[in-house]
Amino acid sequence: MAIIKPFKGVRPQPVLASVIAALPYDVMSSLEAREMVKENPLSFLYIDRPELNFPPGHDMYAPDVYKKAREVYENMKQNRFFIQDESPVYYIYQQTMDGRKQMGLVACTSIDDYMNNVIKKHELTRKEKEEDRIRHVDAMNANTGPIFLTYRNKADISQIMHNWAKNHEPVYDFVTPTKAIGHTVWVIDCAETNDKLTAAFDGIDSLYIADGHHRNASAVTVGLLRREQNPNYTAESEFNYYLSVIFPDNELAIMDYNRVVKDLNGLSKDEFISKVKEKFDVEEFNSGQYRPEKRHMFGMYLDKQWYKLTAKPEFIDEGDPVGSLDVSILQSQLLTPVLDIQDPRTDVRIDFVGGLRGLLELENRVNDGNMVAAFSMFPTSMDELMKISDAGELMPPKSTWFEPKLRSGLFIHELS
Repeated sequence: MAIIKPFKGVRPQPVLASVIAALPYDVMSSLEAREMVKENPLSFLYIDRPELNFPPGHDMYAPDVYKKAREVYENMKQNRFFIQDESPVYYIYQQTMDGRKQMGLVACTSIDDYMNNVIKKHELTRKEKEEDRIRHVDAMNANTGPIFLTYRNKADISQIMHNWAKNHEPVYDFVTPTKAIGHTVWVIDCAETNDKLTAAFDGIDSLYIADGHHRNASAVTVGLLRREQNPNYTAESEFNYYLSVIFPDNELAIMDYNRVVKDLNGLSKDEFISKVKEKFDVEEFNSGQYRPEKRHMFGMYLDKQWYKLTAKPEFIDEGDPVGSLDVSILQSQLLTPVLDIQDPRTDVRIDFVGGLRGLLELENRVNDGNMVAAFSMFPTSMDELMKISDAGELMPPKSTWFEPKLRSGLFIHELS
């Protein structure tokens, strides 16, 4: 059963929430982050990407960088840019995008639940990315970026949260200037309501990582490190838990995660299409960009022409939860055998484009000459994600793209 607990969150003063809140550290490059903070000295990116406090070219993984993150954080607390709630509470975090709302509970989840597979993953993590966040969490002695978790909808949990939001004023309510995404936060400062939520989650068998596998793994690693450093710890020790936002699955939407490739592996256009036709039905599509209509259909943009690809049934094993994913089919039936892209995690000939950028971005990447072909995907479903996690399997890389992204800096969980 899922263990959650309220916590004494460190969070921005209400008037500063929209200024401090920032996109997650891992959705932009260091150069892009520098552009983002140019006019905003209070951006949380100065803590989450502390290399921004140093000149370009400074080693972003040097010990002084992580030390600086803690220094900036302590200064912001001392200047009362951040405040801390006096008692442990839960928070409600609602995001609004294109008229769709998703309401999650901000809570601390258990490192033991992660190790015991109550909190389930669906992706591999990369050691170098984990090590960066381990050093960051360790230096900060805090979780600064929430893990995006989900669960199979439970009506009583949603009812408690929606009733609270309906009858109380939010502490934050702002819209980000880019993408026009609304962010609304309520503090549940009622012990009885918090107890009801804790009990309700105790009836949930599994939580699932939607986004933030590296942040999750590193938070757990630091929690285990703190146990070694504090052998007399108790079950209530704060480092046994880490910061999460937990959403019901029926309020979430996964966007397409598309592919672009740099070359055709020495094949001419006609040779390439001929090989694609061995595994896919191929039709020219002349009504603009092609967005797949259902599973096992793909768009392909090549030489300024869109094509509609449909995987042939004999190459689909619906009994295999991973192999029947569209990202797996494209990889196993086209990218690997035709283009010789063996490992999409490491092959420099392939890149990935999140669905929020739109299909025009795929055309632009090909038309500007940096890529030769693009593939538009039908989004992975929440049901597919959960079934694979339940089976203890792993998805191929870049299988899911969630929007909107959780903002960092709205909630901080200190480990002591």
